[in-house]
Amino acid sequence: MRSVIVISLAAILFLPVVGSAQTTGPRASSLAVPDREGRLGELFAELKRAGSEPAAQRIASRIRQEWARSGSASIDLLMEWAQRAADEEKNDVAMDFLDQVIVLAPDYAEGWNRRATLHYAMDDFDKSLADIRRTLQLESRHFGALAGMAAILRDDGDKQAAMRAYERLLDVYPMMRSAQTELGKLADETVGQRI
Repeated sequence: MRSVIVISLAAILFLPVVGSAQTTGPRASSLAVPDREGRLGELFAELKRAGSEPAAQRIASRIRQEWARSGSASIDLLMEWAQRAADEEKNDVAMDFLDQVIVLAPDYAEGWNRRATLHYAMDDFDKSLADIRRTLQLESRHFGALAGMAAILRDDGDKQAAMRAYERLLDVYPMMRSAQTELGKLADETVGQRI
């Protein structure tokens, strides 16, 4: 019953969002904020040049803020509700909201990423990986998605693929210490297996 209510509510509240996305092109929902790509490009360049971990973390936070901007008040509200439900461990409710985000704004990378994170929290790693792949199709520099992919692959025992994912992550976010550490561990384990 709750799913029907959520879907009905979303259909009523978000009709204008769907219409506007159709009239402005398939990538409109992810690029609705003017100059978004320009700002993100500058921030990613700064992230690569960051000389310290705290500086990199500040830049990464600004990137996350840019990713969070959907360009739609309705989508932003659904994302807020999903986060609140997830924080309260109401994962089914959070999933309903995120499913609506993806239906209404299929080119909004952060919707896919948040759903991947929720799948991961619910121990559904295959679905998490599928959503991560979609996130990366939409935003190849998404360091959160890359970190999630690397962790899933590592835990699955696919060390080579995990190493490649960590290398991609460090290419985008060179000062991420946790990724540096994990890549080092995997490299040591891989060398040990070859001997």
